[in-house]
Formats: sequence, C-alpha cells, structure tokens
Amino acid sequence: MNDKTEFTQGSILKKLALFMLPILGALVLQAAYGAVDLLVVGRFGSTAGLSGVSTGSQVLNLVTFVVIQLAMGITVLIARYLGEKKQKQIGAVLGGGAIVFTILALVLLVILVCFARPISILMQAPPEALTATTGYVRICGFGILFIVAYNLLAAIFRGLGDSRSPLLFVLVACIVNIIGDLVFVAGLHMDASGAALATVLAQAVSVVFALCILAKKELPFTITKADFRLNAQCRKFLSIGLPLALQECLTQISFLALCAFVNRLGLEASAASGYGVACKIVSFAMLIPSALMQSMASFVAQNVGAGNSKRARQSMLTGIRIGLVFGCFVFALILLKGDLLTGIFSTDAEVVQNGFAYLKGFAPETILTAVLFSMIGYFNGNNQTLWVMIQGLTQTLLVRLPLAYFMSIQPDASLTKIGLAAPVSTSVGIVLNVLFFIYFQRKLAKASAQRV
Repeated sequence: MNDKTEFTQGSILKKLALFMLPILGALVLQAAYGAVDLLVVGRFGSTAGLSGVSTGSQVLNLVTFVVIQLAMGITVLIARYLGEKKQKQIGAVLGGGAIVFTILALVLLVILVCFARPISILMQAPPEALTATTGYVRICGFGILFIVAYNLLAAIFRGLGDSRSPLLFVLVACIVNIIGDLVFVAGLHMDASGAALATVLAQAVSVVFALCILAKKELPFTITKADFRLNAQCRKFLSIGLPLALQECLTQISFLALCAFVNRLGLEASAASGYGVACKIVSFAMLIPSALMQSMASFVAQNVGAGNSKRARQSMLTGIRIGLVFGCFVFALILLKGDLLTGIFSTDAEVVQNGFAYLKGFAPETILTAVLFSMIGYFNGNNQTLWVMIQGLTQTLLVRLPLAYFMSIQPDASLTKIGLAAPVSTSVGIVLNVLFFIYFQRKLAKASAQRV
C-alpha cells in the first residue's frame, strides 16, 4: 500500500476527506447521468415517457443498490486483509466474487426481461405510462450484466483504497450516457426506451474501461484461474454483504411501495412528475452522506484489521462532523430554493410545485442522515452488518412505510406530509444506532480486558 491508501496512520480528517472526495465525485456523476435521463425525456419526450423513466428507474435503483450493498462485503473484506497484511487472500476474494456476481446478474436478467410488465403494473404505473415503463425496465434488464459488473469493479477498487479509479469509470459512463440521451431521445425520439438504451450503453463502456485500468494496475496480490470458483472467501464476503443486501432490497421495495402510494394521487403528483422529480433532487442531497458511508466502511475496516479500534471510532466522529456541516447547507438550499431545483427537470408549474411540496417535508433528512450514515459506515467496517440490517428494516418497515401510507390515505393527503416520513424514521434509526454503539463499545472494552 502507498501512503494514500494507508488509513492506519496520519490525519484522519485529511485522509478520510481525500478518500471520500473521489467517491463523492463518482456519486455526483452517477446521480447526474440518472438526472440527465429525466431531464432529456422531460424536455424532448412525452409525459408518459417521463413517467416511464421515473417509475422504471425506481426499479433499476432497487437492483443497483442491492448489488452495491452486496459488493460492500468484498470492499470490507479486501480492506480488512490489507490491514491484517494478508494480501494473498485477496485473489480468492476477487475470483469468488466474479462467479457469485455473474450468477446474480443472470438471475436478474431473467427476472427483469421476462417480468417487466408485471413489475410495472405492480408499481402502479399510470395506464398511459405502462408501455413506456415496461420498455425501460426490459431494456435495462438486458444490460444488467454491465450494471452488476461496474458496481463489482468499483467495490474492488474501493477495497484496495483506490477511490479515484471508480470516479474515472463513472465519468466515462456519464459522458456516454449524455451523448446517448441526446442521440436516442432528442434525435431519434425513442422516449423512455432511448433513455434506457443510453444507460445500458454507458455502463457497458465504463466496464470495459474499468477492466483495462485493472489489468494495468500494480496490485498488491496475484490472481490465478484457480481463484475463479465458489471458494471459502465467498462465504466470508457474503456473510458481510448479504445482510446489507437484504436490508437494501426490503428498503428499496418499501420505496417502490411509497412510489405506488404517491401514484394514487394522480399523474401530476406521481413518481413521473412531482414525486419523481423530487426524488432526483433527493438523490443529489444524499450524496455526501452516501460518500461518507462508503468511505467510512473501507477506512474503518482497514483500522480494525490493524487492531486500531480507537482510530476507527474517531473516524466515525470525524465523518459525522463533516456530514453535519454540509447537511445544514443542503437543508437550507432545499427548504428555501426547492422550487428552483425542481424547475430544472420540468417546465410544468404543477409538477414543480408538487416536487417542492415533497421536498419541504423531506428537508430535515439532509441533516439527520449525516449522523446515521456515518454510524452505518462504522458498523459496516466493523463487520456488524447484521445489526445494520436490523436497524434499517426497523426504521423503514416499521416507521417510514407505515407513516407514509397513513399520510397518503388522509383526506388532506399531501406530498409534504408523505415526505415527513423520511426524517421521522431516520430519527428513530439514530436512536437505535446510538444505543447499539454504546453496547458495542462496552463489548469491545470487555474483549480487550480479557485479552490483557
């Protein structure tokens, strides 16, 4: 490891910030090319196409986020082995990961391609947008191999302490996606299907680019053909990643249910319009907390592997402070200028106002998530992913989803009231994590005393 990827020494703030910034940049670009789909279809396509992209992207987000969380097991395990100076184990992690994720991609391909229409109906896509939504989901299904491969490669690089290369991957994807959207949507008038095709093409190009960089990169380990099998390392990274993936799957399903609740309010307020546009703003608002969580996992795992639990804990507190500073700024921006932000994605005044209405309720989430995601990153790095799953499911399935549903069936239902479900559930999550943190620190202290 070089000094830049060595997290066990030096300034925590400086090293965490330098590692986090490329991750943040990659997330910004990833959110940007998702937003470009919505923007281009909103300007050059139809309202039904806009609905198809927005609702279909919710389905794609479910798949993508589940893959990301499952791949977190690989990131954490690689970082742990680097901290423990066990680089020889990493080749087997990569080989086993390639097999597991290939199987996963093939299963997802069958589901998304064969059941695109039932999935769209389940999402309660407006009747006039059903065809567009189905087409978007099916095309993305055909390209799911590239989407899975990209996220696996990004996880590997982050585990190695390299957050800059994934930034380059997504930059390439972003450029290709923008060109694709302009050609397929604005030029060939393919509407939602064009946006989906551009997304798949962008991911394919970025995967090829990532493989080229990996092949040329000086790696601290060797990988052989014998590593490409279902080996003992598969069980290890799956034990870390599966709880996170299960939590993310159920959480994203709950978000899809939320999307369905909102769709009941009509096309203008649906995921295609007000809520869908607001979700794009939300995706940008959550970038810094998400970057903190991803970088924290690698940072903490390496320090835990090196036996430095105190430094791991200090990094979490540093992450919270960073997140709170930016969270307060984003909160003020969304609350005061949310209508201007939603206006970027739509020229329809009703859509803009509906989007702004949701953001008003959601706004406190930008501050609260800074605390929650830093703690989750800390627990992920400590291999406490089972707890992360439990707390995530508790706040989502027992608080956010029931509260959002309750708000949606009220006679005076509004997107603002539905939006409030997010900060309320996150507040519950913070309380749960603080309690577990106290318990976990006592457990570590007891284990340390026994070793002495």
